[in-house]
Amino acid sequence: MNPIGAVLAVVLAATFVGSIAALKNVHDPEQPWGDVLRSRFVYGVPWGTVLVLAFVLAFYLFVQDGISEFSDPVSIPYRAYSYYYPLGMLSASFAHASAGHLLSNVFGAAVVAPIAEYAWGHYPNGRDSSEHDSNGRDSNTRDDRSSRTLWKTPWVRAVVIFPLTVLALGIVTSLFALGPVIGFSGIVFAFAGFAIVRYPIPTVLAVLGGQTVLMTTYDALSTPIGLYVPQASPATAPSWANVAIQGHALGFFAGFVLAAILYRRRQYRPNPLYLWIAVLFFAFEQGLWQIYWYGDQNSFYLFQGPGIAIVTGLALIVTLAVTAPNRPAIPASIRERFARSDEAKREIRAEARIDRILELAGSSRSSTRDAIERVEAMARGVGPSGSKPFAAVSKRHVAFLVIVAVVALIAGPAIPTKLFVISGETGSEDASISVADYTIEYVDGAENEIVGVIDVGAFGQDTSVESSGVVVSSEKRHLWQESITAQQLAFTGEETVSVGGPGWRETVRAERTGWTPTGNDPVYQIWLSEDEGDEQLAFTSESSQADVRIDDRTITVDTDDEAFVLEVARTDADGNPVGTSTVEIPERNETVRAGGIEFEREEGAIYAKTGGTVVQIASEEEYGRMR
Repeated sequence: MNPIGAVLAVVLAATFVGSIAALKNVHDPEQPWGDVLRSRFVYGVPWGTVLVLAFVLAFYLFVQDGISEFSDPVSIPYRAYSYYYPLGMLSASFAHASAGHLLSNVFGAAVVAPIAEYAWGHYPNGRDSSEHDSNGRDSNTRDDRSSRTLWKTPWVRAVVIFPLTVLALGIVTSLFALGPVIGFSGIVFAFAGFAIVRYPIPTVLAVLGGQTVLMTTYDALSTPIGLYVPQASPATAPSWANVAIQGHALGFFAGFVLAAILYRRRQYRPNPLYLWIAVLFFAFEQGLWQIYWYGDQNSFYLFQGPGIAIVTGLALIVTLAVTAPNRPAIPASIRERFARSDEAKREIRAEARIDRILELAGSSRSSTRDAIERVEAMARGVGPSGSKPFAAVSKRHVAFLVIVAVVALIAGPAIPTKLFVISGETGSEDASISVADYTIEYVDGAENEIVGVIDVGAFGQDTSVESSGVVVSSEKRHLWQESITAQQLAFTGEETVSVGGPGWRETVRAERTGWTPTGNDPVYQIWLSEDEGDEQLAFTSESSQADVRIDDRTITVDTDDEAFVLEVARTDADGNPVGTSTVEIPERNETVRAGGIEFEREEGAIYAKTGGTVVQIASEEEYGRMR
């Protein structure tokens, strides 16, 4: 950290501490803040959150090798590609694709995970004055402690049960998240879904403001004063097309279902209005309405209208699932009609059975009938009124069952994608690089094998998603990933991709060079190379003709093995070629001749000269070199 950043850190720390001290003087709570925290946390600390975040950071630094290059971790082997790739399925929820991805999720968890942990509590029913002294120390006797079950032991709940639950949720979200997901965000949404049931308004405030405060403060400390200038950027997919909306929704509803079950046992019912507002605001702010799918030619469909309608309806269902009264969902008039009909049917069946039993046993009709009806009612679970069990299902039960069905619908589509298997080699020896079990190659218009697992047709179209760029695949790991898009490489000219696994990494460099004929598409080559290895030609585009004609001659930029060449074609009156000659593109400030035309290269431009005519016919590609 530079000196300005160090001074700013001290100023910010002093400001925050001073603000808290000032607030303590003007705010007179019924219970001191320290006592409030110690009533739910051991020593007032959310130990479970601390351990979970420490684990996520350690995974990034030491397993993904973020400690070597913090902004460029090894992420490819830690995605949830397939059920047949256990490493990815077990690690995807705790790995991250970049430093920004990591910090966003860590700061998001830092503001909602303590609320969820506080709602669950290290002390299941809170602590009273008989359980702790003025210093917050546990004052229970040794006999009281020995009588506790592990489930109710505070330290076990803090450092074992809570972290293990988070690990289990992470694995579940990896198993049922759509596509090769990576990141802790599914668990962050689970924290929010759990916390929002007990503390709806504080949770929404933390999500809307807390994460922004942490991210902005971190940015200010890392870059106290920054100089920013307008820069071009490569064509990219919409921001929402790079977000695992399905995984976020799955995490949120998983956390919500756990909270609903817990608070039903604790007989807690939140304020319906607060909960509805909180869920609605959270869903909109976090983009859970951004339902999208793939179209053809690298396009995307955003189902914005249906998404908003679904989110609004689910906000109501979620609220009813934990706040609706336990009154039967079926109106009384309908229940009575079913009861009368059922009673009549039972009377007829009972009469026939009783007559047959009396005929065989010679018993008293009234006593035998009463006994049989009691046995039948017990067997069917029918209440004293004679109503069917389904008639007594409450509105809360119905709403909760709808939520369970929604979770199943969200998780279901992921199963086909997680059965993804790569069969056979995806690259050739001449056009790809092999690093251990990885194959790195450049493809142009190849079908995306991950998306191609399921039908992506939309609106009656029979489409497939095509990928162009540097692709990393592994038959052993059942992975196929477009790691560098063609647009990104065309803009920067050079990119790297890291492959590896626990304890090792290798970096492969991709470089693009090319020439653009005047008025037409560029001609380019893609070169791949390992660390300190020789470059290997991985891809060459098609030739392209300049949109000029000189002395009835056309000029085309093409390639010959590894070199760029100029092809001059003489044409007849009908425009048909009658003779061609080829020459390599000259070096800087050199001149060559072909087909009666002189070609001169000045820096990054090539000019054709004949007689008194000078025309630019091609220019060398220039790249932004952004990282």
